[in-house]
Amino acid sequence: MADMMKGPSEVIQSHNSIELANAVGIVEKHGTQDDELDMDRMGKVQVLRRQFKFLSIFGFAVILGSSWEYSLIGIGISLFNGGPAGGIWMLVLVCFGMFFVMLSFAEMVSMAPTAGGQYHWVSELAPRKHQKLLSYIVGWLCVIGWQVGMAATAYAVASQIQGLIALNVPTYVVTGWHGTLLSIGITIVSIVCNTILVRKLPLMEGIALVLHVLGFFAFLVVLWVMGPRSDRVWTKFEDPSGWGNTGLATLVGMLGPMLTIGSADLAVHLAEEVKDAAWVSPRAMVATSIVNYTLAFVMTVTIFSTLGNDLSTILSTPLGQPWIQILLNATESKAATNIMTVAVCLLLLFCSVNQVTAASRQLWSFARDEGLPFSAWLAHVPPGWDIPINAVIVTLANSSLLCLIIIGSTIAFNIIMALSGIAICFSNLIVIGCMFWKRLRGEPLLPSRFDLGKWGMAINAIGMCYLSIAMVFSAFPAVPHPSPIEMNWSSPIFGCLIIFSMSYYYFVGRHNYKGPVEYVKRDV
Repeated sequence: MADMMKGPSEVIQSHNSIELANAVGIVEKHGTQDDELDMDRMGKVQVLRRQFKFLSIFGFAVILGSSWEYSLIGIGISLFNGGPAGGIWMLVLVCFGMFFVMLSFAEMVSMAPTAGGQYHWVSELAPRKHQKLLSYIVGWLCVIGWQVGMAATAYAVASQIQGLIALNVPTYVVTGWHGTLLSIGITIVSIVCNTILVRKLPLMEGIALVLHVLGFFAFLVVLWVMGPRSDRVWTKFEDPSGWGNTGLATLVGMLGPMLTIGSADLAVHLAEEVKDAAWVSPRAMVATSIVNYTLAFVMTVTIFSTLGNDLSTILSTPLGQPWIQILLNATESKAATNIMTVAVCLLLLFCSVNQVTAASRQLWSFARDEGLPFSAWLAHVPPGWDIPINAVIVTLANSSLLCLIIIGSTIAFNIIMALSGIAICFSNLIVIGCMFWKRLRGEPLLPSRFDLGKWGMAINAIGMCYLSIAMVFSAFPAVPHPSPIEMNWSSPIFGCLIIFSMSYYYFVGRHNYKGPVEYVKRDV
């Protein structure tokens, strides 16, 4: 009726505008022709909106990594295990190993740019008779790793907020239920940003990236100008925990740098939301790693160089967070310490937002391939939303339930968090192992726009060696001769989860789960 009231030229313009808007929407959702070809080859339907370009996905991964912020949080682990020198040199080792893991993944994401990431790659790379089972195991491990990791991120933010409260309220006592409520609240905020405000995510990534860089330089200036100097930072290996061997203590302290650097697949699980993903994603991963590793290294050296020599005061701080005590010692100002701590909390909140995004996409992708209970419901993407809303809701539920553990015991919660690291390391080891085996046998690889060429086998081998070491020390207890309460039970829990996933596979999964390789078009 409205068109009938317009002149012919107005009607044509109106219809052209609608067609143009629809065309823009289609291009935004489906990306480039290469994206369409990749999705078609993998037998996948494009249901998510491709709203990320290089800068926005780079910002997403940098903020998700939050390397210099986590280097502040992780110094406590290093100080107790290896001392300042141990913390610095273990960070170098972790960065070295993770860089080769990342390069291996960058090549694979260019071969198959899918939100599934590891479990999809295993399905295409593993020997034929093992493709289905290995893909299923890796899918479960990644789901566990990312879902547990979300709870860990929320609690990391909550812990810093509790430290901030303790700084301003001397009578405040850090309690578990406070941490639980704060963690759940942070998760809810992150969920809102991933649902109601999802279209603003690329903009938020840009803002967060600017704050991330400005905050980094602000910390450097304050600590180097105002902080006391430490002696023998590069050579001061210590064993305050009493392992009886400085070398062993230093290796146990690897957990701090591992927390700082995070995972190698930070940008992988958004591959189906990146334009020209096969080209952009691997290069964004390389750029992210270089930036994150550099920021982490500089901040780690800075924080250990400005500790002063009274480590006992820092380690026994009533604030619960050694880095906040270090800031207070350096600035001698509660106001300045408050401002800088709030900045870190805000940046970690952005990290939590991105964690929800990545964790929910990984969960959704595995459900899309029918690898989980209630897969059809989890894989549903409501029309108009263009996001896996059900997977986001389940991520909220999982994180909230895990955070309830904090009420009973933070030690138990930390054990569950260690489980996340072991699961991710083991899944990554399987993935790279399949690629290494394929190269070793001289079998043809999928075409990649980020080809490692003749260096591929060596890069894969170094990545596997690092992951093996990381897995071992992720399972170590925090202190020698631990009591049953202090023991790191992540290894037996990990074993139980493997048994559960295998049992579910035998009774249910093998009848429903075909593996991504079964949907791949061989002639594309």
